[in-house]
Amino acid sequence: MNPILEACGVSYSYHTLEGETPALSNISFAVTSGEFLSIVGPSGCGKSTLLSLLSGLIKPATGNIRIDGTPLPESKANIGYMLQKDHLFEWRTILENVALGLEIQKKHDDDSHEMLIEMLDTYGLAGFETARPSELSGGMRQRAALIRTLALKPDLLLLDEPFSALDYQTRLSVCDDISTIIRETGKTAILITHDLAEAISVADRILVLSARPAQIVAELPIRFAEKYHSALERRNAPEFSTYFNQVWKVLQEAGG
Repeated sequence: MNPILEACGVSYSYHTLEGETPALSNISFAVTSGEFLSIVGPSGCGKSTLLSLLSGLIKPATGNIRIDGTPLPESKANIGYMLQKDHLFEWRTILENVALGLEIQKKHDDDSHEMLIEMLDTYGLAGFETARPSELSGGMRQRAALIRTLALKPDLLLLDEPFSALDYQTRLSVCDDISTIIRETGKTAILITHDLAEAISVADRILVLSARPAQIVAELPIRFAEKYHSALERRNAPEFSTYFNQVWKVLQEAGG
């Protein structure tokens, strides 16, 4: 299967008046269609910088990134980006919030309106169409943020610690919900997180980055028995502790 995304020898440095700070060094990996990839690494190693590169927000100093074989700057692929905060606007209703991306792209019509209503119903937000963000729980707000992203029908989803602002119990539940939604819709996703258990519970594969300047020091495939479908179920699987210990060991050796 041809990869949907390829990063080839990607490096990046930040430049200030004080000098150059290398962030990423010679990063190479590929992601196939429908794969869920988790990326972990020591704090400050450049994980968010990597997502910014993959989204096209910044350009690599060296190397290149391709989407379906096309250089990222020339690609017409739709990339969805889900951040740590939901960034819902209080002056807009939930329905208006989830329609925002479509409005910006001038794609909000009767058909897309009906699609949004169906998505709100499917993902547990039926009856909250006219509610304001402050009337929703943190988990419901994150589901609304995901619907806003999925409504644009992205070819690739980038998730920048989207559950980190939630309390622990809500984080478990929302991670389970959102990872299930992503799998059921067949989306290709890349998640960065500090939470090793979270990374393992959702991923098909994990990349471990070293301390800055980050390099890939390990690539670990994650396989669970078929009966462990969801992220919460995977946490109770006998394989889970083995994977956790493997990732923890590599991360410690990498400077985490």
